[in-house]
Amino acid sequence: MQFHHHGYVSTDPRVQPVAGVGVDRPDELPDTVDVLIVGTGPAGVVAAAQLSMFPNVTTRIIERRGGRLPIGQADGIQARSVETFQAFGFAERIIAEAYRITEMAFWKPDVNNRENIVRTARAVDDPAGISEFPHLIVNQARVLDYFTEYMANSPTRMKPDYGYEFVGLEDTKAGEYPVTVTLRHTTGELAGQEKIVHAKYVVGADGARSAVRDSIGCSLRGDQAMHAWGVMDVLAVTDFPDIRTKCAIQSEEHGNILLIPREGGQLFRMYVDLGEVADDDNGDVRKTTIEQIIAQANAIMHPYTLDVKNVPWHSVYEVGHRLTDRFDDVLPEELGTRTPRVFITGDACHTHSAKAGQGMNVSMQDGLNIGWKLGYVLDGRSPESLLSTYSAERQVIAKNLIDFDKQWSTLMATRPEDLDDPTELEDFYTRTAEFPSGFMTQYTPSMLIGEASHQELATGFPIGKRFKSSPVVRVCDTNPVQLGHHHRSDGRWRVYAFADAAAPGTNSDLAAWAEWLSTAPESPLRVHTPEGGDIDAVFDVKVVYQQPHTEFDMDQVPATFLPKTGPFGLTDYEKVYSTLEGDDIFEQRGISRSGAVVVVRPDQYVATVLPLTASAELADFFAQNLLPAA
Repeated sequence: MQFHHHGYVSTDPRVQPVAGVGVDRPDELPDTVDVLIVGTGPAGVVAAAQLSMFPNVTTRIIERRGGRLPIGQADGIQARSVETFQAFGFAERIIAEAYRITEMAFWKPDVNNRENIVRTARAVDDPAGISEFPHLIVNQARVLDYFTEYMANSPTRMKPDYGYEFVGLEDTKAGEYPVTVTLRHTTGELAGQEKIVHAKYVVGADGARSAVRDSIGCSLRGDQAMHAWGVMDVLAVTDFPDIRTKCAIQSEEHGNILLIPREGGQLFRMYVDLGEVADDDNGDVRKTTIEQIIAQANAIMHPYTLDVKNVPWHSVYEVGHRLTDRFDDVLPEELGTRTPRVFITGDACHTHSAKAGQGMNVSMQDGLNIGWKLGYVLDGRSPESLLSTYSAERQVIAKNLIDFDKQWSTLMATRPEDLDDPTELEDFYTRTAEFPSGFMTQYTPSMLIGEASHQELATGFPIGKRFKSSPVVRVCDTNPVQLGHHHRSDGRWRVYAFADAAAPGTNSDLAAWAEWLSTAPESPLRVHTPEGGDIDAVFDVKVVYQQPHTEFDMDQVPATFLPKTGPFGLTDYEKVYSTLEGDDIFEQRGISRSGAVVVVRPDQYVATVLPLTASAELADFFAQNLLPAA
């Protein structure tokens, strides 16, 4: 972590220097904003945290509650989300307090006495090593706390505006702030009074009953499986031996349980099968008491018992799979004629069961996707057409999620004897691990994603998928590090130059590429870096050499990879890497020994792979999604 480049820092380096709209930021919600985010759920806080890194963009995030969320419904944190936490700088801290899932146990009726359950299988949580990060369980409220802290420490000093309820909006299509938003105070002396805010853009992150979604004429469509579940977080005394292991429990006659141990050592969550719901139920199943849920859990777990001592939270829900046909306010007949002004994220545009642990995880990726794009457009870095890629990219991902969740939730609700194969549930869990972990997302070619014409140069970095980290050696201090962990959510593109086999300091394709990038008039660094800004303000350019760090010195590295930044023009030495003995990134990620350039978007997805000799292609790629700097 670098933090002395503007002068000596002796205080918390996570608190960044205040800048832009963060200087004298008004406590009261202003009448005009660049971005108004409605809702402080996972999608909303991630979008706000990303936008907090754009000092020239006025972003405010409102919440109808009077303060922070005390306890959240979601708790499953997939490895892709932990990668995102790393990008925001708090992965290590949240891992330390979370419960880590390493294995899942499967319990089924005992063949000798089907009234009893027995453990029949165990499955390793990540047998393929999909990520270097673990699968975690931690309360959603704590996740929101970390992102809120990040916002508060950012240059814009952003914080939620609590006590405002969204009432409605109108896109006047006039003036600099065309979206007129009506809000209502929910707390304090002004409770019940309305306030008007004028915005350039609005992001609806206000949940499954989204009023923002309704205001743009969208609706959730899909089916509701007539099956109910009671979910409870409990502190209990039990003789069940796997109470601290994630379990899928299937009984003979009483239904199923998904058991999720929680952080803190004693707390655990149970999704308890309440059975089929009659067509004329009219929501009566939601009146199921906590005592009834506990009794059902005991029936499923026989011969084991559950003596519940405390219930911090519980709920009853019916599985629903619903999706909107668009994630913004552009109607189908308007496609290509205008760019969106209003966006919806998270549960506002996709709902599904909780048992696949996807709701919070996918919602955070929604927020990350729209956050950096709004920042780029409002900061004058990209054309407005960039905003149309949000709905195009995320709607498909949500559809794939719902298709997956239908299979998983159906299997969870199926009696063991009704399965085609007795091991079908555990086989499905292991076989599809990459999807719920968040790594099957792959964006298709667009202004942000290149064609796979040169994919063979780096087969381990599939274009459109997230950049999978790998160990390397940081040459300046010889420390082994994860290359991807230096990709922070600071709004910059990453350009990774993987060197050809020529020795550092000699004429090579890498040397020629570095010279072009630094000096050519058409170089992206020259075209898109703001005048007066640091040379790495938009592009963080790094090099990875094939040779061990012991075989060359830093003075043999092109100046392109040793930029001078900050008010003192200090050299940044942390952009030069080499292979790690016994764990060669070129071998691990299928990188050609002739070298390659891997371009990664601000949200960590691989945008394109090119040869070191394809300078014109690199310039053309950025020309289609970035504007020339003012």
